[in-house]
Amino acid sequence: MKMTRGHRGGLLASTILCGVICAQAAAAQTAAGEGEVEAVVITGSRIPSTNLSSVSPVAVVSADEVRSQGITRVEDLINSLPQAFGDFGGNISSGASGTATLNLRNLGNKRTLVLINGRRLMPGDPDRVTAQAPDINNIPAALIDRVEVVTGGASAVYGSDAIAGVVNFIMKRNFEGIQLDAQVSGYQHRNDSFVRDLLAAKSFPAPDRNVFDGRTVDLNLTLGINSPDGKGNATLYAGYRNIQSVSAADRDYSACALGSGATFTCAGSTTTNPAQFRLTNPTTGATRATLTLDPATGNTFRTYVADRDGYNYGPDNYFQRPDERYVLGGFGRYELSSKVELYTEINFMHDRSVLQVAPSGLFSRSYRINCSNPFLSAAQLAQMCTSVGLGLNDTAVVAIGRRNVEGGNRQSDMTHTAYRLVGGAKGQLNETWRYDVYAQYGTTKYDQLYLNEFSISRTQRALNAVRNPANGTIVCQSVLTGEDPACVPYNVFAIGGVTPEALKYLQIPGLAKGSTEEQVVSASLAGDLSGYGLKSPFASSGLGVAVGAEYRREALDLQPDIAFRSGDLAGQSGGKQAVSGSFDVAEVYGELRAPLVSDLPFVSEFALDLGYRYSDYSTAGDVDAFKVGLDWRVSEDVRFRGSYQQAVRAPNIVELYAARSNSLFSGADPCAGARPTATLEQCARTGVTAAQYGTIPVSGAAQYNQLIGGNPDLDPETSKTRSFGVVLTPRMLPGLSVTIDYFKITVDDLIGVIAAPLTLNQCVTNGSPFFCDLITRSAGSGALFGDPAARVISTNLNTGSLKTSGVDVEATYRYSFETLGNVTAAFTGTWTEKLLVQPLPGLGAYDCVGYFGNTCGGPTPEWRHKLRLTWATPWDVQVTSAWRYIDGSSLDTSSSDPLLRGTVNASDAKIPDRSYFDLSASWSPREKLTLRAGINNLFDKDPPLIGVTGLGGTFGNGNTYPQTYDALGRYLFFAVSAGF
Repeated sequence: MKMTRGHRGGLLASTILCGVICAQAAAAQTAAGEGEVEAVVITGSRIPSTNLSSVSPVAVVSADEVRSQGITRVEDLINSLPQAFGDFGGNISSGASGTATLNLRNLGNKRTLVLINGRRLMPGDPDRVTAQAPDINNIPAALIDRVEVVTGGASAVYGSDAIAGVVNFIMKRNFEGIQLDAQVSGYQHRNDSFVRDLLAAKSFPAPDRNVFDGRTVDLNLTLGINSPDGKGNATLYAGYRNIQSVSAADRDYSACALGSGATFTCAGSTTTNPAQFRLTNPTTGATRATLTLDPATGNTFRTYVADRDGYNYGPDNYFQRPDERYVLGGFGRYELSSKVELYTEINFMHDRSVLQVAPSGLFSRSYRINCSNPFLSAAQLAQMCTSVGLGLNDTAVVAIGRRNVEGGNRQSDMTHTAYRLVGGAKGQLNETWRYDVYAQYGTTKYDQLYLNEFSISRTQRALNAVRNPANGTIVCQSVLTGEDPACVPYNVFAIGGVTPEALKYLQIPGLAKGSTEEQVVSASLAGDLSGYGLKSPFASSGLGVAVGAEYRREALDLQPDIAFRSGDLAGQSGGKQAVSGSFDVAEVYGELRAPLVSDLPFVSEFALDLGYRYSDYSTAGDVDAFKVGLDWRVSEDVRFRGSYQQAVRAPNIVELYAARSNSLFSGADPCAGARPTATLEQCARTGVTAAQYGTIPVSGAAQYNQLIGGNPDLDPETSKTRSFGVVLTPRMLPGLSVTIDYFKITVDDLIGVIAAPLTLNQCVTNGSPFFCDLITRSAGSGALFGDPAARVISTNLNTGSLKTSGVDVEATYRYSFETLGNVTAAFTGTWTEKLLVQPLPGLGAYDCVGYFGNTCGGPTPEWRHKLRLTWATPWDVQVTSAWRYIDGSSLDTSSSDPLLRGTVNASDAKIPDRSYFDLSASWSPREKLTLRAGINNLFDKDPPLIGVTGLGGTFGNGNTYPQTYDALGRYLFFAVSAGF
C-alpha cells in the first residue's frame, strides 16, 4: 500500500511520543522485504534494536515539522521544544558570540552534546566559555531529515558533555535527483505598545506604526546520484542564507531602555551626550557635585538630572543581527562487499554576523584634569578647581561619562569558518556482528574586528590639553613632552567641541583571531548474541551488545591584539586575554541489552539495559559513566521504562586556561545612591567607608565590574539522572499514543562561577568573609564600576550543584476520515518541578523555577507546551496549526529565599504567561513541487518586557529575553521545494 503524505505526517507525529523512528523503520522494512524488520539504532544507545523502543525518552522532530515552521535558524526550532531554553542566537546583540547554541533543561549549553548523524559536532567558538559549545549554524535546516533529542545523562553512550542530554541531527542521505529549496521570510509588526507614550514623554523618536523588516533569504540545492551498480550514493548540498538586521529602534517596546520602578520609564545611561561630570572632594574623594553642560551656553555646567539627561542607549542595539552564511557539503557511501561499506561526510560553513551596541566613550572613569586646561571656561574652572582650593598648577579628579555619538555605534564583525570531515568503514562481519570504524576532524576558525572603540590611555592624554608656548595653539601635554606626538586634544567641556581629528586619534579597533580543533578516532562492534545461544531461558530474543573504543583530542587557540589584551578598549569590560591549550581523552565503553522475560501474562517483554564508559583525560584524570535501565512491556497497550545514569563533563579548555580579566554583570549595588537600600553597617562589610556612604554613584546602565577567568585545577562535573515513565498505545483507541516520564538530574562539583549579585547579597546580608573577600570597591568613589580595580571576583570554580526535576508529557492522536483525509494532533509539554542552584556546598540552594533575573538569568517557566494540529487533505494540501505556551515567571528577588530575596520594582515583578499561535499550509500541485506559506505568532503578540535592573544574564536584550519569546512580531514565510 502506498503511503500518502498525510499518513507519513501522522506516523512521524506519533514517533515524537514513542521515541521511535518510523521513517527509518519503514525504509528498513522495505529493504528487508515484507515481514522482516531491520535493526536500527536509536539515539541514546549504540545497540541496534528491532522493536524501536528506548529506555530513555527520545523526542523526534520530523522534517515536516521543520518545514511547517519555516525554520531557517535551527536554534529557533529546538528552542520551541519545552525541554529546551533560550541561549545564544541571532536575537542576541550585547554579549553575542556570533554563534547559535542549545541548552537542554536550562542546565547550560556546555552540558548539551550535539551530534550530526550520531557523531560529534566540534566546538563552535574559542572566545568564551559559554560559546565553546557546538555552533548550530553548521546545520542547514533544509537538509534536516529529523532531529532526535534525548534529555538526561547520556555520557555512558557518547562521552563528556551529555549531562543535560543529546541533540542528534540526522541529515538527508541516499538522495537521488536534484532538489531546490527556496524561502523568503520576514517580520510584520504593528507598533502600538504602551512604550510609545513613554517615548513621547521623553521626546524620543518612535518607530513607524507598521513595519516589515528582518527579511531572510534561504536557498539550498541538494544533488544526489546512485552508482550504476546500485552499491553507492553521493549526496551533495550547497546553501546560502542572508538575514537582514532589525534595530531595537524599529520596535517601540525596545526603542528606549526601560527603567524600573512603580511603573516603567524610559531610563538612560550616565555615559551620555553631552558629558556627565562627577566632581570629587580633593581631600576625601567623595562626590561633591554631578554636572552636565548647559545647552543654553554650551560651555558652562548645570546640575545633572538623571531623568532628563541620561542617554537612551536602547535603540542603538541590534534586535536581530545581520548574518550571512554559506554551507557546502556532502555524504557518500559505497559498498565494496557485503562486509565493507565505505562512507564519508564533508561539511563546510562560513558565517559572518555583526553585533551592534550603543557608542563607546568615557564610561564614568576617573580622569585627572589639569586646572590650566584651555578648554575650561571661567565658570567651569571655578567649579572644578578654584572653589575647592585647587590652583592652575593642580589637577582635579573628575569622573566623566561621555558618549561617543560622533564616532557611531560599536560594532563587532564576527566570522566563523568551520570544516568537518568524517571517513569510515562499516559492515556486517557475520550474522551476529556489525562494526563501525571512523576518523573525524573538525575545526572552526574565528575572526573578530571590533570597531569604534575608545582607547582609555589615549583618552587620558587627550584630556590633558595645554597651550603650546611656541604658537599658542591647544595641544596635548604629551605632544610637548614627546610622550605621544600623535595626540590630539579632546574637548568634552563644550557642546560641539569634538573634532574629527580627535576621534581619529581616540578610536582604535580591536582584533582577535582564534580556532578550535577536534579529532576523533572511533571503533565499535554491535551484535545480537542469539546465534551463540546467549539469551535468557525465559525470553524469546537474545542479548544485544555494543562495545567500542574512542580517542578524542581538542585544542583551542585565541590571540587578541594588544588593544584587547591590555584592557585599553573602553567599552570592553577589561578586554580579553589570549588563551591556548589542549587535552586528549582515551575511552572504552560497552552496552548490554538483556531481554529477561517475554511472552508471559502481563510481561510481553522485560529487559535490562546496562552501559559503562571509562575515560582517561590528560587534564582531568580518570572518570567513568554508567547507566542502568529497565524496560517492561506489559502488553501492546502499556510499557513502563526507567533508568539511572551517571554522566560526566570534563572542564573545557577555556574553563581551564582562560586568562583573568574584567567583565560586566547586570544588577544593582545596594550601597549606591543617595539612599542606599543597605545600612552603613552592611555596606561597610563590602568595603564602603562612612564618608562614601550615601555618595556612591549608581551605574546608569545597571552594570558593574566582575573579574572572570579560568582555573587549571578544576575537577570534572558528575551528574546523576533518574527517569521513569509509561508509554500508552491503547488498542481500543487506534492512533493514540501517550508517554509520561519523570526526570531528576543532579550535577555535582559544578564548574561555574558564583553570581556576582549573589556575592554582594551574601556579604551585605550575612557578612560572610568568604563572600566579602571577593568584593573590592573603588578607593575614591566606593563604586563597583569606572575603576578597573573595583570589582567582584567571579572566576571559575568547582562550586556547588545543580538539580532539576519534572515531568515530560507527550500525546499523539491520529484520526482518518473517509473522504476528508486525516488529522493528527501532537502535544508535548514539560512541567519543571525544581531547578535548584547550590552556589557552594553547605550554603543552601535557591530554586529558579518560575523566576528570572540577575541571579537566575533567563526565565525557567514551571510549565511549557506545544500543540500541533495537522490536517492532511486528499487534495494534496496540508494545513498545520500550533499553539506554543510559556508559563509566567517572577523576578528572582521577589522570592522568599534569602539567597534570592532583594529589591522588587513593581514594573519588573512578573512576566505574564505567553501563548503564540502559528498557522502554515503546503500544496503540491504536481509531483516533486511543493509550495509552503505560514505565519508564526499569528496575532503579533508583543514579548513581555523587563526593565534593565531586572533583565539579568547574557540572554537579556531589548527589554526582554528574545531567545525565549517571539521578540519581533508576526513571522511570515513563503517557500518553494522543486525536485527534478
